[in-house]
Amino acid sequence: MAERIYIFKRFERFWHWSQAALIMFMMLTGFEIHGTYSLFGFAAAVSYHGIAAWTLIGLWIFAVFWHLTTGEWRHYIPTTEKVLLIAQYYSSGIFKNEPHPFKPTLQSKHNPLQRLTYLGILVFVSPLIWITGFLYLFYNDWTAWGLTDLQLDWVATGHTIGAFLMLAFLVSHLYLATTGHTPTAHIKAMITGWEEAD
Repeated sequence: MAERIYIFKRFERFWHWSQAALIMFMMLTGFEIHGTYSLFGFAAAVSYHGIAAWTLIGLWIFAVFWHLTTGEWRHYIPTTEKVLLIAQYYSSGIFKNEPHPFKPTLQSKHNPLQRLTYLGILVFVSPLIWITGFLYLFYNDWTAWGLTDLQLDWVATGHTIGAFLMLAFLVSHLYLATTGHTPTAHIKAMITGWEEAD
């Protein structure tokens, strides 16, 4: 029999979906800026991309404050306990209908593989995107900052690599969101806050 656990609080769900929408919109405008297609027009895409970036920064400031003041940051502490079991589950066990080796609780919302992935996003992908994005945004100030040897094409390439890494995370995140006991169980939990666990 399934047990319902209230895992994701209201702000957490708001933060998750707002962040997802902003990141997807930034990918849409960013790839247009890169010349992949034309939807808004270059100038509008640049403007929209910047607005979305500053909005995301504001959202992250609130999210960091919320995580620190509520103690929710503890759910992101990396661990390697059971990480091989979980990797084995996602690589083969899931296709054999084996039970998931991790059950979310109020004390531990994210499995070890999720925690390590979020750590990678936090310490590698996000800094790559944000540092190159700020450098790109403030290109006209490089001389005043003494960055005369920095190459714009290297900054743009780094930003694009970061965008593709974030896209890879998004695709895998969307796939894994459908691997609950029903294809929509995890998505429903992130909408309602309630996770069903056996």
